[in-house]
Amino acid sequence: MIDLVAEQAPLGGLERWLRDPSVNELMVNAGSEIWAERAGVVAHVGRMRPATLLATIEHILTPIGRRLDRAHPMVDARLPDGSRVCAVIAPIAVDGPCLAIRRFHQRTLGLDRFAPSAIVPLLRELVQRRCNVIVSGATSSGKTTLLNTLALEIEPGARVITLEDTAELHLPHPHVVRLETREATPDGVGEVTLAHLLRTALRLRPDRLVVGEIRGDEAVHLLQALNTGHDGSMATVHANSAADALARLSSLVLQEVGNWPLVAVQQHVARAVDAVVHVARAGDGARTVVEVVEVLADVNGPTLATRQLATQSSITGMLQRGRQ
Repeated sequence: MIDLVAEQAPLGGLERWLRDPSVNELMVNAGSEIWAERAGVVAHVGRMRPATLLATIEHILTPIGRRLDRAHPMVDARLPDGSRVCAVIAPIAVDGPCLAIRRFHQRTLGLDRFAPSAIVPLLRELVQRRCNVIVSGATSSGKTTLLNTLALEIEPGARVITLEDTAELHLPHPHVVRLETREATPDGVGEVTLAHLLRTALRLRPDRLVVGEIRGDEAVHLLQALNTGHDGSMATVHANSAADALARLSSLVLQEVGNWPLVAVQQHVARAVDAVVHVARAGDGARTVVEVVEVLADVNGPTLATRQLATQSSITGMLQRGRQ
């Protein structure tokens, strides 16, 4: 049943769920069906009218100066409280306007929330020994949250530069520079991509780079940075396994520099990335580290070689083989 009284509120009645700290993500489908995620479990919680949803989206976007109309029917933006909002309308939203608001933990999560106690020292050692780490996982598997938690292990005096499409990382370090991409204006100018940010970041004297997500030509610039002395950097990538993450990085590089031989691309990846940490969401909604692998420098076949890391001593062996 639609609550017509609640719909008179500025956010069309969505306030009741947005005020609930247990709600991690709020979604409205087809202009009316409201779904909420709590602890990894998504449930149908209510309904609203399409006209009310359109007014709600306009109320959300107006203060941040973002445009949503038939000529520009989708928007992805960061709200002042750090939440991420994505909205789509007709003609691309066939059944009606859709809205998704993803909220992020303001409190600090420990590595023990993602991994068994035996693996936590291994993850901590990867960061403290300045290994270049890729965090991989599927959509909503906890990649960004884990990346933020790993970055908390960076030494306090390091100059850290974070680069994201939508700023979600929150590091309490005293020496952090946060950079965020910008979409083109309606007339098609002013776009700032992750590749642009990476080139700029290298001129800002970073000790470590932390990149929210690699999904395009910025992969080439990141790997070049990792191969030119920026040890201890981290990034995320969408993938179904650690091996898939390396294959995806290789394919992103090939899309930008298609004249490179595949073996040369794989060697470039192997020399830049020290380890891949793969996180997945279990059936009960819990996000868990399921793989921690070393990337081997020798490429012998169609895929990059990896070796499972299980202890801190295995990291020492990796470094002794000349990875750093």
